Amino acid sequence: MPSSPQIFSNNSLFFDHFHTLQKGDTFIGRVRLRPGEEFILLDLEARGVNLFPSGLSQQVSRSKVMQARLLGDFMLPHTKTIFTQHDLLAAVNSYGRHHIENVITKDDRRNAGMGILRWQSVEDVFNQAILGTLPYPFVLQPYADKGRDIRIVALGDYWESYWRTNPDNFRNNLHCGAASEPCQLTTEQRKICHDIMGRIKFPYAHIDLMLTPGGKNYLAEINLRGGIRGAKISPQKYKQHIDIIHKKYKNSLLKP
Repeated sequence: MPSSPQIFSNNSLFFDHFHTLQKGDTFIGRVRLRPGEEFILLDLEARGVNLFPSGLSQQVSRSKVMQARLLGDFMLPHTKTIFTQHDLLAAVNSYGRHHIENVITKDDRRNAGMGILRWQSVEDVFNQAILGTLPYPFVLQPYADKGRDIRIVALGDYWESYWRTNPDNFRNNLHCGAASEPCQLTTEQRKICHDIMGRIKFPYAHIDLMLTPGGKNYLAEINLRGGIRGAKISPQKYKQHIDIIHKKYKNSLLKP
């Protein structure tokens, strides 16, 4: 007779049982992985092990390139994922065709604004990548001059949002010297957040939206967790909301 499904929330205990996990077993929380170990998420879901948050959301949180590849429709037009010099050459032609000059690149796995680089032209990006000083893969986007940045913390029923602005450089991360100010989301902005979270199966998220001078909203990036500097919520309350979401999911599994 098969054993009852197991529910884990401790990474050490979970990996102690890793090779004997069966269909129906569940891990609640973020699976602790080293860079390059994301294949474990694929293995777990292939074996029918439930992950909450989803394995997809956990992997997307780790990779800006994956975000742009899967959520590009929510991002600035002409956002591209660059894996090879052939991708980059195609982007050079495309940006030239659309008369796009200033651009930014995003390193795949760097956070806090430190992996965002601004370039005067896509040709500059091409030169550095071909010379080997800009590693693949990376995200390539047009530079949105005078765009404003909104950080949204979405934790179940608890949502808060705030502007992040930096008068001294284009990086709006608080780590890079930006300041924050509370703001109210519009109905459209809230819908965009729900659509993004639903597309990639995020039960909670930190979402950065870019508001252009023309009034359009675009996804900058998304993560399951992020810094709450600038937010009203305290670390203790933040953890409580995450715990409530996890407990609600666990209880749903235990219902007969």
